[in-house]
Amino acid sequence: MRLLHTSDWHLGQHFMGKSRQAEHQALIGWLLEQVEAQAVDAVLIAGDIFDTGTPPSYARELYSQLVVRLHEAGVALLLLAGNHDSPATLGESRELLARLGTTVIAAAQADAASQVVVLPQRNGEPGCLVCAVPFVRPRDVLQSQAGQSAEDKQLSLQHAIQQHYAAVHAAALATMKTLPGKLPIVATGHLTTVGASASESVREIYVGALEAFPTSAFPPADYIALGHIHRPQKVGGHEHIRYCGAPLPLSFDEAKQQQEMLLVDLDSDGLKTITPLPVPRFQGLVAVSGNLDTLAGAIGAAAAAGTRERPTWLEVTVAEDDYLADLPARIEALTDGWPVEVLRIRRQRGTATARLDAAASETLDELDPHDVFARRLQQEELSEELQQALSDRYRAIVAGLQGEDA
Repeated sequence: MRLLHTSDWHLGQHFMGKSRQAEHQALIGWLLEQVEAQAVDAVLIAGDIFDTGTPPSYARELYSQLVVRLHEAGVALLLLAGNHDSPATLGESRELLARLGTTVIAAAQADAASQVVVLPQRNGEPGCLVCAVPFVRPRDVLQSQAGQSAEDKQLSLQHAIQQHYAAVHAAALATMKTLPGKLPIVATGHLTTVGASASESVREIYVGALEAFPTSAFPPADYIALGHIHRPQKVGGHEHIRYCGAPLPLSFDEAKQQQEMLLVDLDSDGLKTITPLPVPRFQGLVAVSGNLDTLAGAIGAAAAAGTRERPTWLEVTVAEDDYLADLPARIEALTDGWPVEVLRIRRQRGTATARLDAAASETLDELDPHDVFARRLQQEELSEELQQALSDRYRAIVAGLQGEDA
């Protein structure tokens, strides 16, 4: 059984006002080529299929293309909701997509057996059992109790999620008994684990309740396919617990890494091999920094990845000359004639006030509510303990509002 593990596609994302539609279209074409070239049996997307709970129509169209074309290729598809996905949006077409070989798990269910999925090989024979756990919202597994401290709530939620995993794993073992032969077991998740390294585009999801899920709390599985963290990585030194990372860079700091998907080979004895599959860059995305004298060379080097039809997107951080009032005009002059487009200019300053001034050119599209609150908090002279307490409280409030919207 060969499984292709990917996650965090964020269909419909606008990157500082720029659409990613062309990149996602190219990504689907590349994925289908790899599915054939690598003889993939099934594709698993571990959450954040869409960027928002109300994706634009072109994102839904891309979603449909992926489903239909994988069905035509004879490849099963398993889709799991992430924290950016709306259970209602994903769930509305679940029964229809099931007719096209696609299984959608939009939310954690009380009936654990409904989250056990048998993924077939291309020949139609069972290939693996999946404990298909999506992003788990606290309300899905836990009833809040009055008088609990923040620490108690965190421990209660961790325990509830661990119990949910155990229930789904037990249901998978029960399903195994009804099938001929032994199948490898795969578990999934969309969450932060202890020791995972995040990037600036990743939002905390168990806000104010669960910061990171310990690897010891996962059920015994041959492979654990995770989403939410955009950097590909092993977790806690475990070969079989993996984040595949996002296939497209979703922030400028992610552009410095190689995006991947993971080819996972399993048989009745369990995990055999994991092979990273490098994803090509469909859009140049480069961060450059320096003073006005050195930036010209850096911009020229970045331009090598661009064309007139598809210029490289730039983030420019200016040091030393950051005090200049006409800095945007000077940067525009440096980029004139090059196949580049500057999406953000940052001024590298030392004080909190200067940093806020530098952010004045940013739009709200570039910030999430946590960024706004963090920048406001920087203006206050507070102890680290109080800052942390205020941040935790704010994140809890935002999480509650997001839960209501979903």
